[in-house]
Amino acid sequence: MSSKNKYFLVYKPFGMLSQFSKSNPNESTLQDLEFDFPKDVYPVGRLDKDSEGLLILTNNNYFKLQHTDPKFEKAKKYWVQVEGIPEERDLHRFETGDIRIKVKSGIYNCKPSKIRLLSQNEFELIPPRNPPIRFRKNIPTTWIEIELKEGKNRQIRKMTAQINCPTLRLIRIASDEYSLTNMMPGEVREI
Repeated sequence: MSSKNKYFLVYKPFGMLSQFSKSNPNESTLQDLEFDFPKDVYPVGRLDKDSEGLLILTNNNYFKLQHTDPKFEKAKKYWVQVEGIPEERDLHRFETGDIRIKVKSGIYNCKPSKIRLLSQNEFELIPPRNPPIRFRKNIPTTWIEIELKEGKNRQIRKMTAQINCPTLRLIRIASDEYSLTNMMPGEVREI
């Protein structure tokens, strides 16, 4: 193992798994990125295949623990495109922790989170997704920003479903002080 800690920011594209190994040769994984990672770095947390955005890789196990264990309360920020237009009372449910989701162990009461609607100037900066999300002429979409200090499996998707605004696109834009600023999908930056 390397004696020096290494840290990398990755803009994980849609459809890529947050791992290096492949169980199927047609899968897209981190090994498909055009970057020569050291053998001892691994992702800090995960983003599912349908999500995109910031993934941090490191060989520092204490850093991994600090950024994945909820007791350290590291904030993660997401930009989420949802179907429909959330009502003010629905957004308030996020802020007060009034959303319950199903997890492996049963029903989970989500902790309060920060939420706000994105301005058009903000979401116009988001690079297009390949493939693009489905478009429905008669159903509007809304971009929202959600900041959590926890991370259950597919939590944001489950939370937006609870307010009848299914998630269409999910991008993690920041984790603690690290962000995707000026990065494009598939890009890797050593820090």
